[in-house]
Amino acid sequence: MAVAQPPYRADHVGSLLRPDNVKAKRKAYFEDKSIPHEELEAAEDAAIRDAVRMQENVGLPVVTDGEIRRAFWHYDFLDGLVGFDLEERDEGAQFAGTQMIPVHPVINERFDFPDDHPHLAHFRFVAANTGVMPKISIPGPSCGHFRTAPDDIRVKEYRDDLQAMFDDLARTYQKAVKAFYDAGCRYLQMDDIFFAYLCDPKHREAKKKIGQDPDWLVDRYAWMMREATKVKPADMFIGMHMCRGNFKSTYAAEGAYDLVADTVFNKTGVDIFFMEYDTDRAGGLEPLKFLARGKQRVLPGFITTKVAELEKLDDLKRKFDEAGKYADIDQLGIAPQCGFASTEAGNAITADDQKRKLDLVVRTAEAIWGGVAK
Repeated sequence: MAVAQPPYRADHVGSLLRPDNVKAKRKAYFEDKSIPHEELEAAEDAAIRDAVRMQENVGLPVVTDGEIRRAFWHYDFLDGLVGFDLEERDEGAQFAGTQMIPVHPVINERFDFPDDHPHLAHFRFVAANTGVMPKISIPGPSCGHFRTAPDDIRVKEYRDDLQAMFDDLARTYQKAVKAFYDAGCRYLQMDDIFFAYLCDPKHREAKKKIGQDPDWLVDRYAWMMREATKVKPADMFIGMHMCRGNFKSTYAAEGAYDLVADTVFNKTGVDIFFMEYDTDRAGGLEPLKFLARGKQRVLPGFITTKVAELEKLDDLKRKFDEAGKYADIDQLGIAPQCGFASTEAGNAITADDQKRKLDLVVRTAEAIWGGVAK
């Protein structure tokens, strides 16, 4: 049977809850140093096979490895690049009512994408274990800048000229796009959530305080994404996720997409957009009016991954009626608002809750568009 090609009516952002045995093995390997890597890898392999079957069984046309081999949605990838290292400190990034795990990226040399980046093997594994479209999600190029404090940029050229840093990030991500394509990847998702952060007054003010114009950053972040993806062959699709933070069901930003929507839709060169829309923190649907008519697709995240309560199908239909006022319904689909486990800790829901949410994604696509891959 031929594999359905993107874009889809039903999709998801990528991360899934880690099984308890994987969490235990990761602790035993990374913290306790009590098991060999082969034992951890075997547990991760089994969990990923189970996760792939679950996604296929609910009827999704696309699957991921759930990011089960990662501690973070972003830092594991950055740590695999030449130039980035991770340092543990006393405090992590601030979320609503909590702090993230206290790990911080630092830049010790100029960036590059290595031929043996671990995520290439992660993709190959999921591709070898599914009969539908395999997808991998990685952080977008803006993450390397937004998440790195100015004092942690230890390359003088980057400190003196941010555009030099952005040039190297774009070049590095071009190599990544080519490497994933050569590994067989035809659907690559690059999560550039910081477009949404830069709609939040407090995050905008924080950038201004360190001498960075948030609107200039939005433009440069879009430029990096377009530069990174312009090398993709015609049969490769690029997705991009935007949200306001997701750690143990909490958030880190709020604000409508109005300030960035035109730039995001029309200057990034992205094919498929995953947009958080599960609370009032995301604002209204009016920014969808900036989506140009054509083949691009937006998947509004009306289904939350942060709480267990299941949305009602009739309510979701009404939300799409509203979205259809601003964008062609033929350019829309449905996905959850974010991943279920942006870090290995996961959100405050169960595996059964997760499955029911994904099942609802599929049922919604079938009810509105008559299928998941039309």
